[in-house]
Amino acid sequence: MKTPSFADIASRYRISNGTRFRLADIEPADPWGVSLKGTAEDLLSDGVKRLADLQERLYAQDRWSVLLIFQAMDAAGKDGTIKHVMSGINPLGCEVHAFKAPSSEELDHDFLWRTSRVLPRRGHIGIFNRSYYEETLVVRVHQNILARQQLPPALVTKNIWRERFEDINAHERYLARQGIVIRKFFLHVSKEEQRRRFLKRLEESDKHWKFSLADVGERAHFVEYMQAYEDTIRHTSTEWAPWHVIPADRKWFTRIAVAATIVDTIETLHPRFPSADPKVKAELTKVKAALEAEVKAGAAKAKGRAK
Repeated sequence: MKTPSFADIASRYRISNGTRFRLADIEPADPWGVSLKGTAEDLLSDGVKRLADLQERLYAQDRWSVLLIFQAMDAAGKDGTIKHVMSGINPLGCEVHAFKAPSSEELDHDFLWRTSRVLPRRGHIGIFNRSYYEETLVVRVHQNILARQQLPPALVTKNIWRERFEDINAHERYLARQGIVIRKFFLHVSKEEQRRRFLKRLEESDKHWKFSLADVGERAHFVEYMQAYEDTIRHTSTEWAPWHVIPADRKWFTRIAVAATIVDTIETLHPRFPSADPKVKAELTKVKAALEAEVKAGAAKAKGRAK
């Protein structure tokens, strides 16, 4: 197979219209990219380098911002993917926010409040490790959580999930109109691969810190979660905020696919270093001439002393 471009990889897993989306159509161990394994290290390295350059331009231009949302089951590789793909990024222009169970303060606000407070500024890349989508995933699977959100009972109807999809789509449409480019990633790991990774964490003492008994409890709801993900992706995949359903059974391929998607996304923005104002350029020319004159004067003085 001819090595696909980053744009090819990004488009393969992009869902811009979820009307006919079926999670079963994307294999967690999609064999399509297997032929890339021999060049996986080089591809990821290229992606990291290109992303570093693009981020610098994005930051300097100070026009667009990019929001990357990562959702997945436990052990799907979110943390590792973020770590490897974003390894070349300048921390000054990137913020990562991991959203756990909401605090009592967060529960006293609307479900978009805690993420809205940390949206990326212009020129910045913001990364959400989990997000407001927990409201249509975890809360949907464990609907007893709704009771802790203190919503007026009249608002908790059978249509609440459809209403939340509508609210999310409207929210993301608003953000897109403000110059925030949104890309959403679902790292699609199989139940079998999740089990293998859990066992590895238990077998290796230096990985015990990653393991939580709660993860096993959530695993019992795996099928329910897949149904929730499918419904969420089907109803919130839009042109302005597409989902990318990334096969996650092979970590090396997951990282390449995510890197390719981010690079392709920012390249479409054509970020450029801003050009200096003509007056500023003239001043810079004078400053340069003065500095060069200092060098020449210093060299002449040194030559005189040598005589």
